Amino acid sequence: MPMFVPGPVDVDPEILAAQSRPTMPHRSKEYEEIFHRAENNARKLFFTDHRVIITASSGTGFHEAAVRNFVPDDGRILSLTNGAFGNRWHEVALTNGKTADKIETEWNVPVTADLVAEQITKHKYDILCVVHNETSVGVMNPVKEIAAVVHELSPDTLICVDAVSSLGGYKLEMDAWGVDMILTSSQKTLALPPGLGLAAVSDRALEKAKTVPNRGWYFDLVRMENYRIKNSTPATSAVNLVYALDVQLLRILEEGLENRFARYAGMAARVHAWAEEKGWGLWAPEGYRSMTVTTVNKPEWLNMSQLNAYLLERDMRVAGGYGPIKPKTFRIAHMGELQMTDMDTLLATIDAFEKEVAIAA
Repeated sequence: MPMFVPGPVDVDPEILAAQSRPTMPHRSKEYEEIFHRAENNARKLFFTDHRVIITASSGTGFHEAAVRNFVPDDGRILSLTNGAFGNRWHEVALTNGKTADKIETEWNVPVTADLVAEQITKHKYDILCVVHNETSVGVMNPVKEIAAVVHELSPDTLICVDAVSSLGGYKLEMDAWGVDMILTSSQKTLALPPGLGLAAVSDRALEKAKTVPNRGWYFDLVRMENYRIKNSTPATSAVNLVYALDVQLLRILEEGLENRFARYAGMAARVHAWAEEKGWGLWAPEGYRSMTVTTVNKPEWLNMSQLNAYLLERDMRVAGGYGPIKPKTFRIAHMGELQMTDMDTLLATIDAFEKEVAIAA
């Protein structure tokens, strides 16, 4: 059943089968070989020569890791928010007792480098936290430009990026842009079952973590790095999920990263053009629209429960709006294993639903 929702997404049968291999000890040499092959291949997704930390958690676990590892008790965080997940990262900072300032825009307005430039020199910030692809609204924030401003005006500030719904579907160049941490989850563009978090961490970020006390235990990046070098993970590794990660990364690299990015961009363009042609329009402004999930303005007549009931009869599903914009929007994801033919089928089916509603009216 194709799911056009922004995670969890459909998982290919080959990946599901990879999980069914017999579980092996996570301290065995055989498992460590698989773990390290997956970690090395994951670096290619992040466009980094730095390490990739793999943990049994959602991406939100690495939100907590960032604020606990890089920010001392007397430190300060700058949160960039224009949607639900930027706000979540800010809340993670506050609930960990950290001082955090916020640059917040309306949910259909990107957080731009100019806004960051206005704020970044007002305080000494240990880290800046930004969501690259805000899943709740379908807005893609300009991380490359933001990173450039931070390097120019506050070069000691670490740049931490949530790419939960974009890594693997958009070219995020960690090393070239000078980003210190990029985190993601398994269940979105990587098209894996939920349960794994991955984060690429720079050398200077890891060195900063070594100076910060009270990093906790489970998400202590220094501990994770020591175990990554030694064998795999400090606690029991998610062995069968790592089997799936290993196989899926090989599949992604076989497709070719540039081919994959082009596939996502093509599907996004198709949905964007469809929504515009229908006169419904798009929530995100031009130039900042997501390549992995499109937020469409919802016409007043459209009942999402009825639409999804209609779609489910045809083995499809889309996502409603999120949070305060739920009544105004709905979301169509184009990520994971979806192809252009899938998008064509979905959009034709929504068109057919519209005609049935019009006839019934």
